[in-house]
Amino acid sequence: MTTLTPHSRQPKQLDAGMLQPEVSSFRLYLAAEGKAARTLRTYTEAVQWFAAHLLREAGRAGWEEVGRQDVQRWIVWLLDRYSAAYASNQYRALQQFFKWLAAEEEIPDPMAGLRPPRVPDKPVPVFAAGDLSRLERACAGRGFTERRDAAMIAVFRATGIRLSELAGIRYDPDDLRRSDVDLWHREITVRGKGRKTRTVKISYDAARSLDRYLRVRAKHVQARRAQLWLGAGNRGPMTASGIYQVIVRRGGQCGIDVFPHGFRHHFSHTWQMGRVALDATFPGRRDRESIGA
Repeated sequence: MTTLTPHSRQPKQLDAGMLQPEVSSFRLYLAAEGKAARTLRTYTEAVQWFAAHLLREAGRAGWEEVGRQDVQRWIVWLLDRYSAAYASNQYRALQQFFKWLAAEEEIPDPMAGLRPPRVPDKPVPVFAAGDLSRLERACAGRGFTERRDAAMIAVFRATGIRLSELAGIRYDPDDLRRSDVDLWHREITVRGKGRKTRTVKISYDAARSLDRYLRVRAKHVQARRAQLWLGAGNRGPMTASGIYQVIVRRGGQCGIDVFPHGFRHHFSHTWQMGRVALDATFPGRRDRESIGA
């Protein structure tokens, strides 16, 4: 049996060989369940990596030959090279695969009874005092790019939505049924994981910033496109990757390490702090709410 030993990082080997058919069937199962494209890729690559790097090297001819020690050795190897959080994500992907495989093929689940690696608690990064004001000043101006970037940051700050959700916002000024933006009610419809739709509320400041962007957007050559965020220089709709680059670039202009997910952390932190302050101001508030007082 091959023993995995730590070595320098190399590109993932994803050739699962004769074990690939089950991996492909698992991907089809996830797609039928409505999982997001990113989830499909992450879970599938995790299983392919496990198969290529351990199962084939250990001489396994089929998934039914995999035992719990195979999984344990793999997780130990990951922990030697990657963070506990990353190893935990890989573990959970494999766990879902083996649950599906056990039900589909009626073979024992080698991960039954195993526990994921413990992930140490880490402080959640949030913006320091003044960071958001500096970021907003970096987008000052009346041009298309300035107003677009300011609106992106304002919506991120007001809602804490995911990057993919921001990128997927639709806009149609002539047909509210095809538009996700309702400025009058300060609401935006977003599509999250699993294609679930929800409505988020934005602040008055975010609504004003978005309104300013929509006015310059109306003059864009591709203003009739269904996507809300358009590229500068009359380029087409922006992808999530393009939005990510905009946020990072704006942060660099004012000396702040900014990433889209940071707004999500900050939003959650601010919301929690607000609840703590409210509880301190009105002791017993939650108890009264729970009994309908």
